[in-house]
Amino acid sequence: MTAVLLVDDDVELAEMLGDYLAQDGFVVTTLHDGLSGVEAALSGQYAIAVLDVMMPGLSGVEVLRRIRASSPMPVLMLTAKGDDMDRIVGLELGADDYVPKPCLPRELAARLRAILRRAAPSSEPLAAPIVVGELCIRPEQRRVEWAGSAVELTSTEYNLLEVLARNAGKPVSKNELSEQAMGRPLVRFDRSIDVHLSSIRHKLGSLPDGRSCIQTVYRQGYQLIRT
Repeated sequence: MTAVLLVDDDVELAEMLGDYLAQDGFVVTTLHDGLSGVEAALSGQYAIAVLDVMMPGLSGVEVLRRIRASSPMPVLMLTAKGDDMDRIVGLELGADDYVPKPCLPRELAARLRAILRRAAPSSEPLAAPIVVGELCIRPEQRRVEWAGSAVELTSTEYNLLEVLARNAGKPVSKNELSEQAMGRPLVRFDRSIDVHLSSIRHKLGSLPDGRSCIQTVYRQGYQLIRT
């Protein structure tokens, strides 16, 4: 059973979501303040954290920032409906995905399962590395190297990069990336893919000619170029 940490200052909502997730097979711990959330998240007891962005004191964004300073654990953010700024900031800081509030418990459970499924190491023993130029991806370890140096990616960033690497030299649409890497259809006006790929570009750095190895292909999506 999967241990989930749910941090939300709305006690009634947190209990309702926690009860639903428990019925759906998760083991849920609910906390209601950011400081306790950081401590629990870094304890190593949880497979994934769900953080509400708008909390008094230590906000969900600051909790995420502190988690990411020490841990790559998957994190899903609960954001106010229509608040694109909080959403983008969360993604830029390394959130794996977000769900707008008010949310359906069933949607939250589905998102959690999608993130966890894609964060799990490959079941294929000694899966062959994927090598594209200076990039080396080791699927069985979910490990990424660039020019021989390890690159720390979030779970979702890794998924996106692996999809692009398996299709190196060909454009992959944003809808395909969302389906294959995030486990959900692309929603209109959703900028999650763009924000995640911007972070990946930053972490990989530039090619010798100054270009990014991930190129935007007009009206087609994104492409990992072969070098």
